Amino acid sequence: MKTWFITGASRGFGARVAQLALEQGDNVVATARNAAGVTDRLGQHSNLLALPLDVTDEEQARAAAARAVERFGRIDVLLNNAGFGLLGAVEEATAEEVERLYRTNVFGLLGVTRAVLPYMRAQRSGRILNISSIGGYRSAAGFGVYCSTKFAVEGLSEALNQELAPLGIHVTVVEPGYFRTDFLDSSSLSVSPTRIEDYNGTAGATRNRATDLNHSQPGDPAKLASVLVAFADAVNPPVRLPLGSDTVAAMKRSMPPTQRSWQNGGRSRCRPTLARLTRRTPEFVRAGVHRLPARFICKRGDSALEGARCCHQSEYSEQASEQPR
Repeated sequence: MKTWFITGASRGFGARVAQLALEQGDNVVATARNAAGVTDRLGQHSNLLALPLDVTDEEQARAAAARAVERFGRIDVLLNNAGFGLLGAVEEATAEEVERLYRTNVFGLLGVTRAVLPYMRAQRSGRILNISSIGGYRSAAGFGVYCSTKFAVEGLSEALNQELAPLGIHVTVVEPGYFRTDFLDSSSLSVSPTRIEDYNGTAGATRNRATDLNHSQPGDPAKLASVLVAFADAVNPPVRLPLGSDTVAAMKRSMPPTQRSWQNGGRSRCRPTLARLTRRTPEFVRAGVHRLPARFICKRGDSALEGARCCHQSEYSEQASEQPR
């Protein structure tokens, strides 16, 4: 039995992961700005502690972490899920909009992580899952400021993983593509009111596409939540976890020509490229083996990156295996 600490748990990925963790008997500390929204979504459970948490309030984050340990004795998995988007050209975004975005997406994640880490360090174990985005791998017109916050999350996660691995704590940055969540709703996406005509064909076009795409995204959020719950048990997890066929495609398109030529050479020759993309820990590279729990092994492929397509295309194999690279 694990104890989860989840931010942004009243809806979206956070709520789905919390529900699955509760169903498998784990303890869940589910936080949101309004704790009543958590219980409205998840109901009442003996293994659920719903707490109010504004991630931009570091003192409140420390108090929530202390209450979690007081109730359940430990924190095994921190899921930093809280965040929101900003749509508009970089020049269109005001300083206030940028600051507000960074306060939640970057500084909020840092504050919650700092609140939880003393307990994980004391127990010499733990998992931190930081929700990033396909936008943490490559940016796009109209989402430049938002993507910059996710680039920051990626860099922080890499450094944290190196600092914490010797203490038995693993850090993974999760890179979802487009999933059918409320991300493109006004509740999760702030749209800059400033419009500059010169950007109508770039950032302006992205504004229009975002409206059309809302709730029609290709990814199944239920499958992603299932992957994350299973992934919490993965042995020697990778630093990056790309999920969704669009994320995988974006990574492949961004490969330098020399890398693409290796990937096009066939399944066995592309494994070094896939390993490089997922940026596995040195232990993975030395061992050449990647063990994943049963539900994370994909019927369509034998690599973590290929397995990410499952969130859009197929189910999971029930056969656990060792994944040679």
